[in-house]
Amino acid sequence: MSNEALDQIEVDDPYIAMQNSKDFIDLRRKFRSFVFPMTAFFLTWYFLYVLLAVFAREFMGTRVFGNITWGLILGLLQFVTTFAITIIYMRWADREFDTRASRLAARMEGGS
Repeated sequence: MSNEALDQIEVDDPYIAMQNSKDFIDLRRKFRSFVFPMTAFFLTWYFLYVLLAVFAREFMGTRVFGNITWGLILGLLQFVTTFAITIIYMRWADREFDTRASRLAARMEGGS
């Protein structure tokens, strides 16, 4: 297929037109600017926990009070972090992302 034919497909295809629109590009940038740093933060925190479990056994086995060790506390904090990130994302998406995405979806469905 020639470049001219590909250009014609891009012009005629509403999905390609939407994908190339400024609003969609801005929405994608906004999504990535939230999700990528949050993912990097969580993966760093998770791998720190794993590395501590492997290489700092003495620290992770240190009792804080009773039979509760640093390993148990940090492990439970993994769950807390997961729920916190979920709540933060839901609030962010509701405030910043969903209304813009809904407008784009309505525009796509309406054909305008």
